[in-house]
Parts: sequence; structure tokens; C-alpha cells
Amino acid sequence: MNQPPDPDMTQPAPADVHQPPPMDVPAPPPTGAPRPTGAPPPPPSSPPPQPGNLPPAPPVPAGYGYGQPGGMVVPSGMYFDQASGLMLPQGVELASSGRRIGAYFLAIPLAIVTLVIGYVIWGLIVWANGQTPALQVLGMRCWRPEDGRVPGFWWMALREVVGRIAEGILGFITLLISLILMLTRPDRRSLHDLIAGTVVLYDPNKVLASQPPQPPA
Repeated sequence: MNQPPDPDMTQPAPADVHQPPPMDVPAPPPTGAPRPTGAPPPPPSSPPPQPGNLPPAPPVPAGYGYGQPGGMVVPSGMYFDQASGLMLPQGVELASSGRRIGAYFLAIPLAIVTLVIGYVIWGLIVWANGQTPALQVLGMRCWRPEDGRVPGFWWMALREVVGRIAEGILGFITLLISLILMLTRPDRRSLHDLIAGTVVLYDPNKVLASQPPQPPA
């Protein structure tokens, strides 16, 4: 009599799954160990950046008030005049030599027309605004770079009285010296400007008219 098939015998044996033999991965040699003969050199690795070897930072874009000589910071409303080396208000410029000479010779006919006494009174009035009659007619005004202000009455009195006396103390010689100083100095200061610490600015739009004058210290 036939025996029933054994259920364990009827199931096909599972096929052996082919597994690749494990690869022997060599362990990295310890630090400082000698490299085996014939082994390829290790890839170069960049050293970590040191504090002294850091790359330079990208340049900062120059904004308002930066990028001036010596790292100078320009205050708001001012600009650096490279020709004279002075910090001047926006909207004005250093008066040219020709304009300065024109103001000197303009004072003569103005004094004649106003019978001298009128010129003196006119001058006493406009000194408080850092001007003389001739400077006012030609759109110029004095400025004290040390204070960053328009000179007041007493500074202008020092310029126009003491300075003019110093210019005429030796007659033509001191007048010529004052003219040479004005023509050769980058800030165009004459002798009476040096005494009062002033420069002359061309201010056609009257930018400095609203600025309060600086009294003497």
C-alpha cells in the first residue's frame, strides 16, 4: 500500500542565495605609523586655518563719509576738498584767486561811491555775517575751519583791522607777501586770513547765511 507523501518531503528545499564573500577592509593605520611599502600616498588635506592665516575680509563698500584720506570721517553736510585739504560745507567752494583779487580792487570804487563813511558803516554791519562789502557783492563769505563756523563780528574785526594793519606795516613789501601767500597756499589764505584763522568761500546760493556766526573764544 502506498504511503502518503511526507509533507516535509514535498516542499522544495530553498535555493541557496549567493552572498558575496565579505571583503577584508584594511583598518587605517594609526596616526604616526609608517606607511606600508607600495601603498599609495594619502590624499593631501588642507590644514585648518590658523588665526594669522585667515583670508582677508572683502572690502566694505565706501559709504557717505568714508573712503577719505587717513580714514577720515566726513560729517553730515560737509565734504572734503582735496585741493585745499579742508572740510567745507556742502554747496560752497574755496574762492578762486581771481575772485579774491577782484574783491580787493572792488573795495576801492565801493568806498568812493559810499564816500568812505558809508563803506565803513556797511562793513560794520556785514562783519557779523562773516563778510566785507566787497565779499558780499561778489557772493563770498569767510569761514573758520578750526571752528567749522562763520566768523562773527570780533573775528572779522581782527581780520579787517589788525590783519590789514599787519599787511600795511611795511607798505608794498607786506602787501606783496600777502598776495604771494594767497596765490601759492592751497587754502588761499592771505596774511590777514592767517591772523584771523579764516578762509574765503564762494557761496553763491547763500548756504552759510542761515548759520549763526562764531563769537571769539
